[in-house]
Amino acid sequence: MMKLSLLGSALLLSAFLLNGCASTQPAKNTDAGSVFRYGTTAYGTAMENAGMNPHESYKGWSTLRYGVGETLFRFNDAMQPQPWLATGYEFIDDQTVKITLHDDVNFSSGNKLTGAAVKACLEDLVANHKRAADDLKLASITADGQTVTITSTEKAPALINYLCDPYGCIIDMQQGTGDDVKISGTGPYIVQSLTPTEIVLTKNTKYWGGPVKTDKVIVRSITDGDTLTMAMQSGEIDATQGLPYASLPLFANNEKFVIKTANTSRVFQACMNFTTPVLQDANVRKAIAMAIDKEKFAQVLLNGNGTPAIGPFPANMPCGGDAVHTDGYNVQKARQLLHDAGWQDSDGDGYVDKNGQNLTVRWLTYTSRQELPLLAESAQAFLKDVGIKAEVNATDNYNDFLKRGDWDLYAKAFVAAPTGDPQYYFTTHVLDSSSYNSGHYHNDRVEQLTQQLRGEFDPAQRNLLAVQIAQQLLDDNAFIYASHLKMSFVMKNNVKGFTAHPSDYYEITADLEI
Repeated sequence: MMKLSLLGSALLLSAFLLNGCASTQPAKNTDAGSVFRYGTTAYGTAMENAGMNPHESYKGWSTLRYGVGETLFRFNDAMQPQPWLATGYEFIDDQTVKITLHDDVNFSSGNKLTGAAVKACLEDLVANHKRAADDLKLASITADGQTVTITSTEKAPALINYLCDPYGCIIDMQQGTGDDVKISGTGPYIVQSLTPTEIVLTKNTKYWGGPVKTDKVIVRSITDGDTLTMAMQSGEIDATQGLPYASLPLFANNEKFVIKTANTSRVFQACMNFTTPVLQDANVRKAIAMAIDKEKFAQVLLNGNGTPAIGPFPANMPCGGDAVHTDGYNVQKARQLLHDAGWQDSDGDGYVDKNGQNLTVRWLTYTSRQELPLLAESAQAFLKDVGIKAEVNATDNYNDFLKRGDWDLYAKAFVAAPTGDPQYYFTTHVLDSSSYNSGHYHNDRVEQLTQQLRGEFDPAQRNLLAVQIAQQLLDDNAFIYASHLKMSFVMKNNVKGFTAHPSDYYEITADLEI
């Protein structure tokens, strides 16, 4: 177990700056043609996206983010699906949709995008990707020229939204998925080399979407915030995503740099482990939730680069913000709830106890997102204020602990609405069948309402159902929703066409230009 230090990162960065290590001289470019060097914390094995095969884990995020693959539909800035590789669609009935494809798209392999190619790709996807199979619920796919007809096993009101998910990148199955470097998509870039820490991309000179403005892109995984900051200052990289919040002021109001931001649905949340005996007590769960000062976390620790969350969805969604409600931060009431549950500080050590045992919870998280160690340390302090001892385990081997059940609260970052629709979050997190129901939460009403949501086409009714489900999660204190992320891209002032998107998807595009 480890105790984290909030001052460590800031002190280390200050030392580097005082020693003059952050030169503003750009690195010499020895490559022919235009080269874009991008440093990010959002690529690597801990995020399960170190690769290009969208049919495996979260690798589709890399396929889509870095311009190798594209989906049939994509989101606009309002998170509404728009045709991309498709030109349009028509619902034949509640379970069947016919999609028409562009007739002038080729994979980077040179093979043409056809209905048969899409069929082969989606069939391989659902055969190998459990989350995609659970979302899409495909019964059959038929192809005819430049059309593909998809039939689901049940009503499919969110099918077009799901096809925007990064796992829906259409790749050439004739090239196969056995080698990440040989993945052939329809995007503006082609993979030349790939490791867990770096991707080298070259432009697709025959890209269907028009001229690609940059010849070469190098994506580097830089997980240490101070190293990332210095790389940006020294000119070693041209742009970055994931800078420590304490570093952002170094680039603000500086004519050499540009900062672009986007509010996202990425939520920092902690789920309760319902197999932990002490957390089966509703009063204890509620006391833990009420002990977390979300306002302080978002405004102080995140330097205002987050919005305090109530439920899983941000305020710009109809089912987010104050559409739901929960008891806020209240130390006195949290202490009273613990007292009512039989927990009192009988020995004066500052922690409540029962039957000679302190109330101790194991807080599991990972370090690859800078906000999560900050949340862990703040939660440790907040919980101590109400008499609960939190033992923090911040490790990128978190999956091992999840599988063994060696945790009581698990905090992570998750994009709650990557499909622009609330159904995705519920089906992945809160059902008996959910892939990420790590805490074994169960509620009969949630199961019933989510089943209704799956079959409801009317937007107003979908929103009403989503509010009811989210409210039940809050009433059960199954999750603590701390904050939603405001994502920031920092770049040199000569970088064009590089913009943060609310979906957290579309980063490297044909419009990227140095």
